Amino acid sequence: MSIYTGPVFDMARQQFHIIADHIGMPEDQRDRLLYPKRAIAVSCPIHRDDGTTAVFQGYRVQHHLSLGPTKGGTRFSSSVDVGEVAALAIWMSWKCALAGLPYGGAKGGVTVDPGSLSLRELEGLSRRYMQEMIPFVGPHTDVMAPDMGTNEQVMAWFMDTYSMYQGKTVTEIVTGKPVASGGTAGRREATGRGVVHLAMRAAETIGLTPKTAVVQGFGNVGSVSAAELAARGVKVIGVSDHTACYADPRGLPVDALLRHVAAKRVLAGFSQEALADPASLLTQECDILVPAALERVIDAATAADLRCRVLAEAANGPTTPDADVVLAQRQDEIFVVPDILCNAGGVVVSYFEWVQDLQQFFWHEDEVNARLKQILDRAFGQVTARAKRDGVGQRTAAMAIGVEKVYAAKQVRGLFP
Repeated sequence: MSIYTGPVFDMARQQFHIIADHIGMPEDQRDRLLYPKRAIAVSCPIHRDDGTTAVFQGYRVQHHLSLGPTKGGTRFSSSVDVGEVAALAIWMSWKCALAGLPYGGAKGGVTVDPGSLSLRELEGLSRRYMQEMIPFVGPHTDVMAPDMGTNEQVMAWFMDTYSMYQGKTVTEIVTGKPVASGGTAGRREATGRGVVHLAMRAAETIGLTPKTAVVQGFGNVGSVSAAELAARGVKVIGVSDHTACYADPRGLPVDALLRHVAAKRVLAGFSQEALADPASLLTQECDILVPAALERVIDAATAADLRCRVLAEAANGPTTPDADVVLAQRQDEIFVVPDILCNAGGVVVSYFEWVQDLQQFFWHEDEVNARLKQILDRAFGQVTARAKRDGVGQRTAAMAIGVEKVYAAKQVRGLFP
């Protein structure tokens, strides 16, 4: 029996065992690498604006501490449970190891619809969650970051709450903060920038000059990805979020979409003429497809119907293992940039922010972006070389590199970490 259940954790576990088989990991070593070191569940009571008291469930999972402190985002979403959080922490471990960062993976979350909270209620919940986590986190133990449903302001509240408990300002306890509170220039855009940089590297690898793209999900990562693609001359012909889907083969006005979402927070209401069926968005013909929404949106049936040349996985776990079997048969048609590589830009620049906070020496945004590209290019080269050497897909190659690094660290250090 295990507390880690649900389809997202089952998917992470299945992926891990596929890689463990691939690299020949002994059976008796697998559970030690797969199962998290620590899981925390807390209750977070707050006063609502109407005078009532509401209690929300919060979680934090720290996967391993063998390479350094754990690192990972905190999401506020009505779907959050401990199994989902654990899966995301596991993927973060492989991602950090692949990028060469001195972190283990972590993830946290609160089961709440953030849109149902007023700003005062959101602040109260953010501060209460961090207060409950203080015994378990720290700049050299576990460093938080934003994720779905949280943002720079929430990170500032996290940092302030922790700092008040410590009696001094501790900017390095979280990343993804506003620049005015110890954040780093370029952090908010880092994941989307990394997605597009790697998508273009993939296109270059297969000799493709991309002209069209589709972006599913228009939160921070999806919207920045769309803006970066448009800036590179790629027509964004389809976008969606949980409220609306739009498509136009002539290209959508990305700047206008960004202004609309900045004002309304969602895509709904932008246009009546360009409305499209969200069920068909992923299978729309395009050069680059960017799933930037939730896990498990591409199953085997969808994978068989994809009509893209580059699949740039901006979301965590958007492609199921069954879909990977189909995509393995379509390697000559579709170049997959797997999630633990494709969306690593966020944690890379979070690492930069943590380093700058520890040193109290801050970099210009041009330096941040140059260093980001250097790390992503190195990881991309390692993954493509491994895939070619072993005759496997990009995901297998990427995960094999990440898992092997964590496995080696645990073997050297022994049982304690």
